[in-house]
Amino acid sequence: MNTVRPKKHLGQHFLADPNIARNIVGALQLPDGVQQVLEIGPGMGVLTQYLLQNPAYQTSVVEIDTESVTYLKVHYPALADRIYATDFLKQSLSTMFPDQPLAIIGNFPYNISSQIFFAVLNNRQQVREVVGMIQKEVAQRLAEPPGSKTYGILSVLLQAYYKIDYLFTVPPHVFVPPPKVESAVVRLVRNDTERLDCDEKLFFRVVKQAFQTRRKTLRNALKPFGLPPEATADAIFDKRAEQLGVAEFVGLTQRIGQHNAGATLPDLDLNELAE
Repeated sequence: MNTVRPKKHLGQHFLADPNIARNIVGALQLPDGVQQVLEIGPGMGVLTQYLLQNPAYQTSVVEIDTESVTYLKVHYPALADRIYATDFLKQSLSTMFPDQPLAIIGNFPYNISSQIFFAVLNNRQQVREVVGMIQKEVAQRLAEPPGSKTYGILSVLLQAYYKIDYLFTVPPHVFVPPPKVESAVVRLVRNDTERLDCDEKLFFRVVKQAFQTRRKTLRNALKPFGLPPEATADAIFDKRAEQLGVAEFVGLTQRIGQHNAGATLPDLDLNELAE
């Protein structure tokens, strides 16, 4: 097998520029204690070949496309039993890599890139770094500071736990087939926040509710939390969700938590937070 046919239903656009591939792999910093590197959607291994060249990386790949899996086994025998022929979104990282911190890298399919980042959030204590190529607009949203219309739910949640850098833009013509939009590479490195200084379940809900009606002031957007009028007299409630940074959302969550003391919140599937 000498090639793999890109499949539209899997959102496959194979990177064909080796220089860009080297730059993506070179963007990995591997925080202290991290050796495991998991590549999502390697396709024909344009990134994989450079990952395997670095002896510091314990590289594994997860690939849902059976044709790509066959190709990888033939062309990258060094991967041996480290090819997971499955859907990344349905796997447990703690089962795949028990008690091991890891970095994630990949040319992520556009149609599931947000879901991949929500999975990262769900595994934020284990995933210490992410280097991913995604749609340019999504990359900008992840790294955007407060005050922009592209700043949203995923921006706040990821910035709460990761330092995010927009690294570089990638044009369509370096892919097979070329996508209709530009791509970009981002890097997320876990920050020092092990836990937020508030109820994290409530924090996720506050962020979601605030952005669901982002044109409204927080006083109106957060009405479902049942705050009494005196609790929303502060000037912060005159703002809109896109104007608040992580620290302000933490403070807001603390206030709401004081008025909902004792309430038991069910676990939240972070995919429910998609905008």
